[in-house]
Amino acid sequence: VQLQASGGGSVQAGGSLRLSCVASGDTFRFYTIGWYRQAPGKQRELVATITYVDVTNYADTVKERFTISKDNAKNTVYLQMSSLKPEDTAVYYCYLGHRGYDYWGRGTQVTVSS
Repeated sequence: VQLQASGGGSVQAGGSLRLSCVASGDTFRFYTIGWYRQAPGKQRELVATITYVDVTNYADTVKERFTISKDNAKNTVYLQMSSLKPEDTAVYYCYLGHRGYDYWGRGTQVTVSS
């Protein structure tokens, strides 16, 4: 499985960005896909995930501001980020989990300035 993320960039506080991640290679029926992030000097943390039956899970810090969705026909997962804050600055990694195996994309930088 290969995960290719895009859509990162620099934005001012209060702005919006949309991340995309395209999955290619093997396809799975039962999976969880989504986003983690890692800020400098901090551990990687969950941002949001969505399962193959569209059950979503969000970190408390992004609820009401971020929305995760997926397009099965395009093998793509999206993360719509709104009301961005400087503390959202991090490298965002696309993630896919299947039967105990974890797959990671390379990451895309999101920088939010105050």
